[in-house]
Amino acid sequence: MQTTAQIEFENLAPPPGLQAAIERNISELEQLYGRATAGRITVRAAGDPREPDGQCDVSIRLALPNGREVNIGWTVKRDERNADLSSAVDDAFNRVRSHLREDEHLIGSGQTGSREVERVGTAVRIDPGRQFGFLKSANNQEIYFSCISVLEAGAEIAVGARVSYIEELGEDGLQAIAVKVLDQ
Repeated sequence: MQTTAQIEFENLAPPPGLQAAIERNISELEQLYGRATAGRITVRAAGDPREPDGQCDVSIRLALPNGREVNIGWTVKRDERNADLSSAVDDAFNRVRSHLREDEHLIGSGQTGSREVERVGTAVRIDPGRQFGFLKSANNQEIYFSCISVLEAGAEIAVGARVSYIEELGEDGLQAIAVKVLDQ
């Protein structure tokens, strides 16, 4: 970074390795999108920080080259997967990457006039851990989506909800990105 990102921990003592995980994620973003010019990352325990199954909020604000700005809030339940909070931070930064990829799609990745087609589908299955799910497209095809691809921070997608999304070819086939809840 050209300036040091402010990293803050609220209502919790920073566990070992958490600051390093944040710095690693910032470095990975800079390799893809250029050097960040400003930033603030806040990790906040909601409620009693000694409670093992409480919630944690991760807030990421970064200014990147070419006028790109990131402002993401991510709330995760502290469970076995997120016990050390590093995976919660990684999930929040994955959300940042998803939003930046969406921005590239929306501006056509530098190609004038090229835009992705927004589609409408229905949520048909949601992972009990709320990490991923499947949508049914208008042509009855099931399409995977990750919950980090949901644009409204903290939005809960229920089975049967109508959503809009953009299709992208992932490693294992089609996946939905830029998922927006239309109704519940």
